[in-house]
Amino acid sequence: RREPEMVGAGARGAPLLPPLLWLLLPPLLRGAAGGLADSVVWAVNAGGDAHVDVNGIHFRKDPLEGRVGRASDYGMKLPILRSNAEDQILYQTERYNEETFGYEVPIKEEGDYVLVLKFAEVYFAQSQQKVFDVRLNGHVVVKDLDIFDRVGHSTAHDEIIPMSIKKGKLSVQGEVSTFTGKLHIEFVKGYYDNPKICALYILQGTVEDVPKLQPHPGLEKKEEDDDEDEYDDGSSVKKQANKNRVQSGPRTPNPYASDNSSLMFPILVAFGVFIPTLFCLCRL
Repeated sequence: RREPEMVGAGARGAPLLPPLLWLLLPPLLRGAAGGLADSVVWAVNAGGDAHVDVNGIHFRKDPLEGRVGRASDYGMKLPILRSNAEDQILYQTERYNEETFGYEVPIKEEGDYVLVLKFAEVYFAQSQQKVFDVRLNGHVVVKDLDIFDRVGHSTAHDEIIPMSIKKGKLSVQGEVSTFTGKLHIEFVKGYYDNPKICALYILQGTVEDVPKLQPHPGLEKKEEDDDEDEYDDGSSVKKQANKNRVQSGPRTPNPYASDNSSLMFPILVAFGVFIPTLFCLCRL
């Protein structure tokens, strides 16, 4: 019985890779995997300790600890939907404050950037309990954020805000302002409870570079319905609306949905004919 031939240098099979290439291959692979992490210029796990996520992004411990607001780990007792098991910690801890608060981030290079804000509602179980805005250098980039209304309870939600910094100007969501070297990210106190943030990071790149959360069937259906509502009848042009628009409560029921007046009309007519007829028969 003929033994199978070993494939190696000098064998009739494909030659082995050069030893130098074998030494270089692991760093190359690590560099490819770490490309996303290398483009992140700043990241914080709000209200929590340092953490490295599955994409290699290093979230530092919250620099506001002991200075501004309060840290909460109330969400640690809950599993967070749409998040990797390894990264649920990013949504389970949070920082909140009874007034407007925020972070200051120095940016050294011009270019395209993306601000990613991570949220999860782990306390309230209905909408209109916590609603607030987010500002970036004075621009309102998220309006009336109601996390529960967006995705429900204990479910990961990311707000993704692209921006551009060029020639001393900050451009975000169609607005432009003078840029002096720092991004000011503010969570603005509203009428309903306190503003908060679970984690956030700034990526040099575009929206396409941002890792997406796991799918949420119920959420996807709601977003499809909202998209359909934003189209004009007979037109393929989408209405100009705030992409961060939030419904602060459940849809108002149609007041005419239970209107039975059209059904009552034939009945009233029948009664109108029957009563005179009955009266005439009684006279006879």
